[in-house]
Amino acid sequence: MYRTHTCGELRLSDAGKDVILAGWVQRTRDLGGMTFIDLRDRYGITQLVFDMNTNAELCEKARKIGREFVVQVKGKVRERSSKNLKIPTGDIEIIAEEIDVLSSSELPPFTIENETDGGEELRMKFRYLDLRRPCLRENIILRHRMAQEVRRYFDSHGFLEIETPMLIKSTPEGARDFIVPSRLHPGTFYALPQSPQTFKQLLMVAGFDKYFQIVRCFRDEDLRADRQPEFTQIDCEMAFVEQDDILKTFEGLAKHLFREIKGIVLEDDFPRITWDEAMSLYGTDKPDIRFDMKITEITMLVKGKGFTVFDNAGYAGAIVAEGCSEYSRKQIDELVEFVRRPQIGASGIFTVKYNTDGTIKSSVDKYYSTEELAKWVRAVNAMPGSLILIIAGEREKSLSALSELRLKLAGDMGLRKAETFSPLWVVDFPLFEWDDETQRFYARHHPFTSPKPEDIDLMETDPAKVRANAYDLVINGIEIGGGSIRIHDSSVQKLMFKVLGFTEEEASSQFGFLINAFRYGAPPHGGIAFGFDRWVALFAGEDSIREVIAFPKNNAGRDIMIDTPSPVSKTQLSELMIDIRKP
Repeated sequence: MYRTHTCGELRLSDAGKDVILAGWVQRTRDLGGMTFIDLRDRYGITQLVFDMNTNAELCEKARKIGREFVVQVKGKVRERSSKNLKIPTGDIEIIAEEIDVLSSSELPPFTIENETDGGEELRMKFRYLDLRRPCLRENIILRHRMAQEVRRYFDSHGFLEIETPMLIKSTPEGARDFIVPSRLHPGTFYALPQSPQTFKQLLMVAGFDKYFQIVRCFRDEDLRADRQPEFTQIDCEMAFVEQDDILKTFEGLAKHLFREIKGIVLEDDFPRITWDEAMSLYGTDKPDIRFDMKITEITMLVKGKGFTVFDNAGYAGAIVAEGCSEYSRKQIDELVEFVRRPQIGASGIFTVKYNTDGTIKSSVDKYYSTEELAKWVRAVNAMPGSLILIIAGEREKSLSALSELRLKLAGDMGLRKAETFSPLWVVDFPLFEWDDETQRFYARHHPFTSPKPEDIDLMETDPAKVRANAYDLVINGIEIGGGSIRIHDSSVQKLMFKVLGFTEEEASSQFGFLINAFRYGAPPHGGIAFGFDRWVALFAGEDSIREVIAFPKNNAGRDIMIDTPSPVSKTQLSELMIDIRKP
């Protein structure tokens, strides 16, 4: 056999045993009369000892072994005189009696350590080496554990894991599809699924009332830290449920994962706030509630005093940074530059310092009396020693800027603690969103999202005011999952298509299979999809989902390890009856 034990399992109780280990050489240390090798596999590291006095030939052989060589060693376990408390095997070492090189290695392009000297592009090119680093290895193990716990929870609650097709019909709503040409049907194309949405609804019609799937999804969209062209969802659907049933079931999943993976017991129900509240209080529909610092609108308080910026603003909002009244001019200027960045786009920040001695000093003292500024202080519930920061302008843009400023300040103040988790549900999203370019409404989620029953009458008269029976789970400012109660009434579905501008022919062409299914008895149903990569990254403390995916794409959507996307042969194109047009 190649090994009797792994490199992570031997302990002091194994002292005296004859063992065989196999793995990769993490590092070697030549101390003259003694040579030490740290041997690594996915389970851990064990120290090997080669003694020149007892076996000079073996010691010389060990000195010629380099980093990342794959070796097999036979020897005896003994207690270490100088213990390493940083690793589980740090109480023991192996006195080597034989060593065989199973595979030699060139010098790796970067160090295989947590704190590596390799840049991201280099590490992605040699991803199989990057995955040997302990931090990446632990992330992949965490991902496995979370997947198993997801399955365990759903199985215990009566859900069935059912696979859905990977080659489906292309639809124009949502992000761009990845399309796949059909050789058997020239000139036609499949699409890779952005989600299994229609299929999981068909499963409800088919009578499988509790479905889930850990499924790969595909979207041809611009990338960022929490997006990949291919990603993984925990996809779920339930029949004969209302919104409260959905939230309780999947809040239970979240609590299960926190308990089993993180050892955190969340006893209380997750808070629920409406989309309107989230936007008004936090400037975003995915608020981080680990800290308070809510936004307060003060539009009417600041108008009418001759200060043009405030008088012409459609909105003015304020946040309070407690204990920051001593911020210097330089620190405030840095915050101003932060909100003026193109991706935020605010024109500036106005400040009010409510000092610990009770005095009030403002950047707009010229226009407002101390009594008027005191009204602002009371309106935002500021305490002595606080810094009030105000942004004014168009409402949506100002709220977005205040949201970014709020996160920036909280980070600077140490309020966004990685070990703290604050989940909440955001509910009652708008059903539609208006697009100025195409001059039409689009479904904010998808065309099968149910409107609030009390808002159905507004669908034709005032679509912008219609609320969706939709919900998102947000943890620490990250949208972990989202879903909705679906439309199961054919008349409401037809009305939805009408508002979205679909003709009956277009709706039938794109979604006829689902419309037809609903004619044969569709139960009330709803579901949710969780971003599995995001959830793993959150639990791993990573900012990018690339760190929890074995073989991710880079920011340009390329896999530089296998060099794809890449051209295909003329023969393949000919079989598909495709001609390539040069850009």
